[in-house]
Amino acid sequence: MSTTGSLRPSRAATHAGARTRDRARARTHVLGLAAGLLVLLAVLVLSLGLGARQLSPAEVWHGLLDPDAPGYTAVHGMRLPRTLLGLLVGTALGLAGGVMQALTRNPLADPGLLGINAGASAAVATAAAFLGVTSFTGYVWWALAGAALVAALVYAVGGGRGATPARLALAGAALNATLYSYVSAVMLLDTASLDRMRFWTVGSLASARPATVLGILPFVAVGTLLALGLARPLNALALGDDAARALGARPAGVRAAAIVAVTLLCGAATAACGPIVFVGLMVPHLVRALTGPDLRRLLPHCAVLAPVLLLGADILGRVLGRPGELQVGIVTAVLGGPFFLHFARRGKARA
Repeated sequence: MSTTGSLRPSRAATHAGARTRDRARARTHVLGLAAGLLVLLAVLVLSLGLGARQLSPAEVWHGLLDPDAPGYTAVHGMRLPRTLLGLLVGTALGLAGGVMQALTRNPLADPGLLGINAGASAAVATAAAFLGVTSFTGYVWWALAGAALVAALVYAVGGGRGATPARLALAGAALNATLYSYVSAVMLLDTASLDRMRFWTVGSLASARPATVLGILPFVAVGTLLALGLARPLNALALGDDAARALGARPAGVRAAAIVAVTLLCGAATAACGPIVFVGLMVPHLVRALTGPDLRRLLPHCAVLAPVLLLGADILGRVLGRPGELQVGIVTAVLGGPFFLHFARRGKARA
């Protein structure tokens, strides 16, 4: 009896400690999201204020609300669509990267590195050069088809259900190089396509229009909801197929839904502003250091902080490239390349 009595307080103390830790994690999660949203708000204001003519936060506010304000045309004509497009594309790429890393169990998985963006680009280049497609409405469907095809090819070439991170990375790199070579060849052979797509192929927010923002919004919204809804099943899948089934998840269905989510997010983002690399690689790694591997915490942080990185890179490109600008795809590549090499060199990437 004395032994049983001595165990009961111990178990109660253990449960109480676990509840305390869970509450602490929940508070940290909420505070982290709140801080991320404040940073995002500051970056949104900077994106609206910086340009050929610099606007103060007060001028930005009046430019948003007052049609007679001096900054109204600058804010509504170009900067607001550009900022909203960066917000949507950043969210899409951050979530796609987080889902891909969880799905493939590969810390180097990224829509750009695994060829998903290249597939969307190749499909859009084909439509523009050979089929006369010139509208965003046409681009987005071709981009979605190209992204879906390459996602399936990478998964199949990488070994399907027996795929390893190394095989997936090699398959993605091979398809990525092949498809971008094809895009370059199409543009060189067709000067009209070259003129239309030379800025789009490096990744740019400069051509943002309200119609573009509204055009990708449904795809990004559906992809975002699907990705966030997959957090718990993907957590189970990380334990292995047998453990996932024991927890009530269906591995095949989870993988198919994850591929659909990545296709929607990457296809829409690439159709809107071209291929932008490393956002989906960097943000999940930075967030994982704050939240741990639990996707229920990681993915919401990615959705908030990825637009911070993308819009920050766009602002940096505007500042450094004055009186012109550096395209955001160039800035993210310059920032992401050393990060990728540092990560690979430290040996954190496991084959």
